Amino acid sequence: MNLRDLKYIIAVAETRHFGRAAEHCFVSQPTLSGQIRKLEEELGVTIFERSNRSVAITPVGQEILHHARQIMEQAEAIQQVSKRHQDPLAGPLRIGAIPTLSPYLMPLILAPLKKRHPQMQLVLSEEMTGTLLQRLQRHEIDAALLATPADSPDLDTLPLFDEPFWVAYPRNHPFYTREKITQSDLDSENLLLLSEGHCLADQAMAVCHLQQRQSEGEMADLRAASLETLIQLVGAGYGITLIPALAMRGSWASGSGVVAQPLASADASRQVALVYRHSFPRQAALRALAAVILDNLPNTVTPLDPSQA
Repeated sequence: MNLRDLKYIIAVAETRHFGRAAEHCFVSQPTLSGQIRKLEEELGVTIFERSNRSVAITPVGQEILHHARQIMEQAEAIQQVSKRHQDPLAGPLRIGAIPTLSPYLMPLILAPLKKRHPQMQLVLSEEMTGTLLQRLQRHEIDAALLATPADSPDLDTLPLFDEPFWVAYPRNHPFYTREKITQSDLDSENLLLLSEGHCLADQAMAVCHLQQRQSEGEMADLRAASLETLIQLVGAGYGITLIPALAMRGSWASGSGVVAQPLASADASRQVALVYRHSFPRQAALRALAAVILDNLPNTVTPLDPSQA
């Protein structure tokens, strides 16, 4: 039994005529009739009752026809999947991104991506780094936009850009009159951090050379779950914080009472990269996405060359 035999059965059932079925399948009538006869002998049942005037399908033939149609439908689906994957840019591309990056990067690239690669269907999810790495290893997403290195032999990285940290502080803060702010200026400040699990919190601590979070005093329990909430705390006068440069395009940037300026330090930045499984077959799609990202970055970040990975 093969797909060709099933195609012959469907054609005869639909035309109720061996000659017309043969024409539909572009074979001779003796070929089609002989092949169906061989299949009936192989299965040990009669699929069609034949007479000089008509062809009728038997009850068991009806059951076989039902399955034949399902099989042919699935065979066609397999062909369509194969055709889509001949174009690596076509079809869904499941991308995860960390919460301190996604709200600020995605508005920059979604429209340009749709215009340049309309056949690509971007499926986005926003989660913290640890969760994204787990989902990547479980093949639940195809790649992740991260700001921390992925230490796994199964994962590869496309570096995208270096993103400097800016210092955000209330408008009435003494920093407002400074031409530049250095790392040493932060030593005596109340540094507000995101809650544990956010890589930005660890990066801010590293920039400020902090070994551990503040465990005592009124600042100990102020740990925001989102960057927007953190900015609100700054605006309310609870302290200062570090924000990545792309977040300067956030909704908070006007009317929040918060001022931000670059931190004058060569190492006060994070590297954003696209991390993916080494075995992922559609790496051309990831490089196409990376190219759109690099082409639409603001001048507040420094693009990197993915080919140097």
